[in-house]
Amino acid sequence: MPEVRTWQLTAGAAVVGLALAAGAVAAAGPWDSGQRKAERDWAAAQSPVGGAHHERPGPKDPAPAPSAPGVLAALGAPSNATAKSSNTAPADLAKVLAPLLGDSGLGTVRTACVVDLATGKRLYGKGASDPMTPASTIKIATSVAALSALGPDHRIPTTVVASKDARQLTLVGGGDASLDTAGLRTLADRTARALRDRGVASVRLTYDTSLYKGAVRHPIGPNRNIAPVSALMVGEGRYDERSTGPSDRSGDPAGDAARAFERLLKDRGIASSAASAPGRPAAGSALLAKVLSVPLSALVERTLTNSDNDIAEALARQTAIATGEEPGFEGGGRAVTKQLAKLKLPLTGARIADGSGLNRNDRLTADLLTALLARAADPDHPELRPVLTGLPIAGFSGTLQSRYTETSPGTGLVRAKTGTLTGVNTLAGTVVAPDGRLLAFAFLAANTPSQEAAQPALDRLAAALAS
Repeated sequence: MPEVRTWQLTAGAAVVGLALAAGAVAAAGPWDSGQRKAERDWAAAQSPVGGAHHERPGPKDPAPAPSAPGVLAALGAPSNATAKSSNTAPADLAKVLAPLLGDSGLGTVRTACVVDLATGKRLYGKGASDPMTPASTIKIATSVAALSALGPDHRIPTTVVASKDARQLTLVGGGDASLDTAGLRTLADRTARALRDRGVASVRLTYDTSLYKGAVRHPIGPNRNIAPVSALMVGEGRYDERSTGPSDRSGDPAGDAARAFERLLKDRGIASSAASAPGRPAAGSALLAKVLSVPLSALVERTLTNSDNDIAEALARQTAIATGEEPGFEGGGRAVTKQLAKLKLPLTGARIADGSGLNRNDRLTADLLTALLARAADPDHPELRPVLTGLPIAGFSGTLQSRYTETSPGTGLVRAKTGTLTGVNTLAGTVVAPDGRLLAFAFLAANTPSQEAAQPALDRLAAALAS
């Protein structure tokens, strides 16, 4: 693995631990150096969108992280932390992790990799190059590829184009899976204002989803964890936009979005001469109004924190568009793989069949997952930093909010992407070690008896690195 230089990130992670100890998360969410202000309201509302089997209890007020004093001590002695790093023998780490990996809750196949991000040195490996079904930890790969191809400031548009006489409108989906009713309302405001300026009070509305290609349904079929993948949707196709986690979904999110837009125009004095229908813009049409998503950095953070399948699939397709691949499941997989290859990551045995990890044909190695995290920590790739800031914080946020207790040594110091399918449980992320070092880890398990048995076993592995 290439050497990475991450003393800055180690300090940043330590500061996060201190912020947690101060209770900042309870008030405004685990924001890193102001990078996540765009989603402050979202996190305060605790509105997770889970991946497969990522349901969890409602919000709680977290207690201060008990491990924060250790972080404070490490911050006061960076030179000592460096010395300790060189004295830690992989054999010692193996003595700690091997028994925990033997937990029966981890099923019959377990792989693992632990890397010191300051040096790039592997400290522990067990089957680290064996391809495994990653479940939702594949979202780390999807996110790295999207940020690499598009940059953290990229925003996804949803537009309205109008014919020359402005009497034929087309609502054009740009692939923003995060578009909500408030955003659609803003688009309707701008559209109605532009039409009134032209003296138009009645229009015919069509909607265009042609940006995406191929199958609309994920190979798993109708599922409460993901809507049909469309370039146009509102509220991720949920029947109740206020719902969280797995939720009943529309079979026609694009049509629902267009009908909602039509109603919003009517409320603003713009009548429809006919019901909205699928269609392409009329010849000579020009942009009339648009809204933009939050920056890609915020979309990545939301994807990782809450294991958002809909946005993950959108990220894969946006990567495909940026790299000249067909924006569908297969093209998205090729595009993600292409971007990871450009970053010179270890792709032997990897297969990316979707962006979300719901497809059991996905394959990643523990080595690749830790390499992805190392690349995101590399000072030469600041565009990838949202991959680290978006990881759920143990005991505080996202899919790790309820998985660590107040007394766990990993609380506040483990940041990790969860992965859960029936019989598959994974965990990959970073942890602040007692000496202040930042470690990357990946633990993957197959043929697990239940998530109730596997998840605590994985959490104990990550917590052991913090203690």
